[in-house]
Amino acid sequence: MTEWTRGDPAKAPPRSPLATGGRLDEVTLLAAYRSGVFPWYSEGEPVAWWCPDPRFVLLPGELRVTDSLRRTLRKPGWTVTFDRDFAGVMRACAAAPRPGQDGTWITAEMIAAYVALHRAGHAHSVEVRWHGELVGGLYGVAVGRIFHGESMFHRRSDASKVGFVRLVERLVAAGFVLIDCQMPTEHLASLGAFAVRRADFLACLRAQRDLPPTGDPWINPDACPGP
Repeated sequence: MTEWTRGDPAKAPPRSPLATGGRLDEVTLLAAYRSGVFPWYSEGEPVAWWCPDPRFVLLPGELRVTDSLRRTLRKPGWTVTFDRDFAGVMRACAAAPRPGQDGTWITAEMIAAYVALHRAGHAHSVEVRWHGELVGGLYGVAVGRIFHGESMFHRRSDASKVGFVRLVERLVAAGFVLIDCQMPTEHLASLGAFAVRRADFLACLRAQRDLPPTGDPWINPDACPGP
């Protein structure tokens, strides 16, 4: 039995892990996301499984795009692709400096597990390039009509926002109803994310996790799959 399954996600401590320990592999990860649980821990520590209350979410149809960001999106030079370099995006997220954090929770063990989940068709990446150079991106896990965002990075101003906007456009077209942002950040709040009760989030997840999307948001414009 995986450690997190010993507890009830609906009764997890609001700001502490539901459980620690257990395996980190694609089967365990998918089962966790389907239950509203995600791993978050530091290298050298046992796997910690979280289901915080409240939960930070974003409704795809209510994405907030400022006039400044719209001007940025119109600049020539951006190229946004999907699932072309999943491992590269994860490594870039792991290497990105984050204020107030020493090191990264995206360990080698975690990268291996999510790459396996990606190969199984459940984890996805967005790559943002500026004149051909990878300057931003994000990755997450799709469960039914909910996308669980995991991490993003940028090496050029607004690059991660460019990728997020293009992702949300795809998710709206494919019938996704919710983006799980997990923990609150000012960056996502500026795009329209907000906090909801954990009970409401889990109810939405149960209602949507077995519904197939109405389209495939991960197909690139040229219909050529990434490596």
